[in-house]
Amino acid sequence: MILLQSHSRFLLQTLLNRIQNLEKCIELDHHWVEFDDVRYHVQVSMKNPHILLLSLSLPTPPLETVFVGGLPFGAIEAIKAAYGVIVQILDPPRDGFNLTLKLNLSKLPQDEDQRHTLLVKIASVREVVLGAPLRVILKHLASRTVAPDIDQFVALVHRPNESFFLVPQAEKVTVVFPMRFKDSIDTVLATSFLQEFMESRRTAGLSNAPPCLWSQTPPLELKGVTDDALSANAGFVTFVILPRHVEGRKLDRTVWNLSTFHAYVNYHVKCSEGFMHSRMRRRVESLIQALNCAKPDQEKTKKTPQTRSFKRLNLKDSRTNSSS
Repeated sequence: MILLQSHSRFLLQTLLNRIQNLEKCIELDHHWVEFDDVRYHVQVSMKNPHILLLSLSLPTPPLETVFVGGLPFGAIEAIKAAYGVIVQILDPPRDGFNLTLKLNLSKLPQDEDQRHTLLVKIASVREVVLGAPLRVILKHLASRTVAPDIDQFVALVHRPNESFFLVPQAEKVTVVFPMRFKDSIDTVLATSFLQEFMESRRTAGLSNAPPCLWSQTPPLELKGVTDDALSANAGFVTFVILPRHVEGRKLDRTVWNLSTFHAYVNYHVKCSEGFMHSRMRRRVESLIQALNCAKPDQEKTKKTPQTRSFKRLNLKDSRTNSSS
């Protein structure tokens, strides 16, 4: 199984290239989109080559999610804790974006390893922002408490107009994903994949992994959620996160894996579909080759037509033949 990286590779490469060419005063203006409709915009002007503006557009939140100032709750505090004085939050953000950060590249650490670590963290701004509410809840789980002012269940956006749900408790946090796919073939493959995913949890090597359940109907923890929010054609996946799953460095990995679980499943569904298509093409080619080899040899029958020849006679020969 392949896990997605937490940082944006293109954003990290853009930052590294900018640091290497900081004195050249090159103007930058890049737009790109990553999975789950997360949009980026990086801009550097020639007047201020040390200042980089990074804008982020998040997936459109559904009605059941709660955004504060266009961002998930806890996002501002998470940004300040992660980046410190190097990053300044611009208010309001640029048009069409949920967040705009102002990076002062001259304040980066001089040590190369520390600078690279910080740039990777900046390239992981998606995880910092979208994972902020989940991080708040799981931090309290590590101390076996429930975050104050938290509802009975919390809806967090992870795809355009789609959310997953958390049921926080002092001893565990239940995470439920309604799995939706637009293509009917993807739905069938995802259903089979998720059933095998649940069965793999029972192997001996994964005994410490979070318990995982799959069902066609919504779990009882989501009683009271609207029908639109629970519409799923590939069932529901439930994880039970315990305090041991968020201890120390496990917290960052757990936050990222849960935040991108649907993208993880979708990635492997598409890989499985592509693998089956390639197998089908190779199979068809081998069958066509076998059919070509099984054709009987055509008998080459040469027909020699019976032709008549004529000899042109002159007048003298004609008289001789007639007299005889």
